[in-house]
Amino acid sequence: MAQLIEFADRMGIERLCVYMGMKWSDNPTPDDMRRQNDEVIQALKGWHYRAVGFVYLNPNHVEESLAELDRCVRDGPMVGVKLWIAKHCNASELDAIIKRATELKALIFQHTWFNALGGKPGESTPLDLAELAARHPHATLICGHTGGDWERGIRAIRLHRNISVDLAGSDPTAGLTEIAVRELGAERVIYGSDAGGRSFASQLGKVFGADISESAKKLILGENLMRLLAPILNTKGIKP
Repeated sequence: MAQLIEFADRMGIERLCVYMGMKWSDNPTPDDMRRQNDEVIQALKGWHYRAVGFVYLNPNHVEESLAELDRCVRDGPMVGVKLWIAKHCNASELDAIIKRATELKALIFQHTWFNALGGKPGESTPLDLAELAARHPHATLICGHTGGDWERGIRAIRLHRNISVDLAGSDPTAGLTEIAVRELGAERVIYGSDAGGRSFASQLGKVFGADISESAKKLILGENLMRLLAPILNTKGIKP
C-alpha cells in the first residue's frame, strides 16, 4: 500500500479502490477467498483516508460468499464487491449475492472481457452483465474494462442505466472515452487504473487526452465514483 500510495501521489491520485489479495486465484476456494479478503483488510489499515476495499467473492460458493459479504461489508470496512472470472455473471448463482449486496448498498464491480480466443471458462462479457442488470435493476454495477473490445461493450450495456463502465485495463486507445461519453453520458463513465496490471499514467491518459469537456473529465476522474459510493459511505459514517 505504501508503494501504491507513493505512485498515486506522483500522479495526483487521491483515492484508491483495493481488491483481491497478494496471490490472485481464478476460482478461489472459500478458504482462499477469505485469505485474500483478509489481506485487503490488512492493507487498508492505516490507509482508510486514502483507500476503500471491495470484497472478492466467488459465485461457485454462494453461501460462503454471502458470509464473506456480511463479514467484510456489513460488519467490516469494505464498501463494494469484486467479481472476477470464476463464473459467468448471468448465471443464477449470482442472484443471491447481488440481492444481498444491493441491500447493503454495496457497489458491484464485475470484470468483463470479449476475448478473441474464447477467454477463460467463467469469464464474463458485457452481454452477460446486461442480463444480470436486467434481473437486478436496483443494483449498482460497474462493467470492468468496458469488455476490452469497448465499442461492443458500450453497445451491450447501453440500455441498462444501472451499469457504469470502467475505462481501465486496455491500452490508451484514442476514441474510447469520447465514444463512451457520447453513447452513455459522462455520468456513466469511470476512470480506473487497473494497478498494478497497468500504469496510473497510461490510464489517466485516456481521460486527460480525450476530446471532452472539463466538466466531463471531473465526473469521470472522481465525481461519478463518489456519487455511486455515497449511499454506503453515508450508511457506514465514512467521510467521502
